[in-house]
Amino acid sequence: MPRSAATTRLSIDLAALAANWRKMRDLSGSARCGAAVKADAYGTGADQAAPRLAREGCRDFFVADANEGAQLRPLLPDTRIYVLNGVFEEAFAQTLAHDLIPVINSAEQAAFWCGNADARPYALHIDTGMNRMGLTPAQALAHLQGSAPAPCLVMSHLACADEPDHPLNATQIELFESLKPQFAGIEASLANSGGIFLGSGVHHDLTRPGIALYGGEPGSHRPNRLHTVVTAETRVLLVRDAKAGETVSYGAAQQLTRDSRIAVCGVGYADGFHRSASGAGVPLRSAVPQGAFGALGGARVPVLGKITMDLTMFDVTDLPEDGINAGDWIELMGATITLEEAAGAAGTISYELLTSLGRRYARSYAG
Repeated sequence: MPRSAATTRLSIDLAALAANWRKMRDLSGSARCGAAVKADAYGTGADQAAPRLAREGCRDFFVADANEGAQLRPLLPDTRIYVLNGVFEEAFAQTLAHDLIPVINSAEQAAFWCGNADARPYALHIDTGMNRMGLTPAQALAHLQGSAPAPCLVMSHLACADEPDHPLNATQIELFESLKPQFAGIEASLANSGGIFLGSGVHHDLTRPGIALYGGEPGSHRPNRLHTVVTAETRVLLVRDAKAGETVSYGAAQQLTRDSRIAVCGVGYADGFHRSASGAGVPLRSAVPQGAFGALGGARVPVLGKITMDLTMFDVTDLPEDGINAGDWIELMGATITLEEAAGAAGTISYELLTSLGRRYARSYAG
């Protein structure tokens, strides 16, 4: 990690990212394995992550909007870039100029694209039960029977793939399978990260892993055997002593039950270290009793009191007296504190934690 005046730093392991993609590729069987790199590659930096995945062999990338696709096109000249939010008038010129493939999500989008794009390729999204994006099955079949050119890909999205026993999975899989014969000769895609683990019947022609690439658990039903991609750390600004009975941080929400040593660190909710992960004083503690931990040398240290905008306090009383000093770095997530643990302590999910990482982190890439 280069020297920096920053009080937070991110280490992103591109070799681990590539290894996770290879695992998803192998689990995808005969299907091609794509990659979701929307939201700046889930906060890891799409300008670094996407080219690394392309060098690994990925040729199908999924972004949220045309701006994301346009930024990536110079870095991914020989790949397919799908725009999940589809197309609308203001994004039309950019979609064409950067050779992006819109994922058509409504009858209105279908009419607009097919009426103006001169048979340029597009994907057709069918809603099979999520009630978010996509044409209804009836709309999709009506579109196919019209005079518009056929899509290059037909796809849907699983709502509960991270819960393999959820009955909606079977409903969506069966509906998608029943529609496929109407789209003979057109590639099909259904499986996201969790869907890949549901088996070959979900893989079709193209899979679309997202969170699994970045080390996130694709479902609580299985142990996470994926590699850690993101390590977040914060600098210790000072170490102070406090007496039993004194309080820590805003609102005096946490009263010390023993004489304590406190490491004050330069990270807060402005950096995406969520206030809900505080050690005390937030409503979440009634539902998730334990706040977040940091780690130093493999030893866990709990957050004390409320996380503030720029600062967080950790209880380092149990470390050796010479075991922590100003200038040391405390891990927020990484080898000791997993991404899932860090997210769970904040009452959220790994997706939100990664994509809310702030701009103040000094980033470095390896692999």
